[in-house]
Amino acid sequence: MFFLFLIYSKFIFIVNNIFLQLGSNLDERKVYLEKASGIISNEIGNILQKSRIYESTPWAVENQNNYLNQVIKIESTFTANEVLSSVLTIEEKMGRVRNERWGERIIDIDILFYNEEIIEKEGLFIPHIHIQKRRFVLVPLNDVAPDFIHPKYNKTISVLLKECNDNEKVEVYAV
Repeated sequence: MFFLFLIYSKFIFIVNNIFLQLGSNLDERKVYLEKASGIISNEIGNILQKSRIYESTPWAVENQNNYLNQVIKIESTFTANEVLSSVLTIEEKMGRVRNERWGERIIDIDILFYNEEIIEKEGLFIPHIHIQKRRFVLVPLNDVAPDFIHPKYNKTISVLLKECNDNEKVEVYAV
């Protein structure tokens, strides 16, 4: 079961399991991932798992620094819209500037999964629409949830990784 009901007094809280992708390709990349994790833990929910940190070449663009990427699994009582609002605020607080699509960034936080839900509305697509096409997402996601079944494709993360045609470099970051 991917959510838990907590009852305190007269209130019922639903605890949701959420997978987030963190990425950075500017300046102190690892520091930004760590800072984002800390803020997420303080402001959105408890971090249950973290993948290893991976270095990857930029996807679909050229002439950028390599990215560091990590997937975290959190539990939160926030709705999907509240999570989206919170991650956008965290990105802004950390100094992210949105000048161009797939441009370089201090921090990028994407919602990959929210429980097993499929949400498709303006500004919010869960599962993230490019998961199955990106090794830089699938490799760290496979660290924390190889048997998680993508609710739209009905395949595990490990199967999606095996079927992925992305040839971009994704390697464990060694520092």
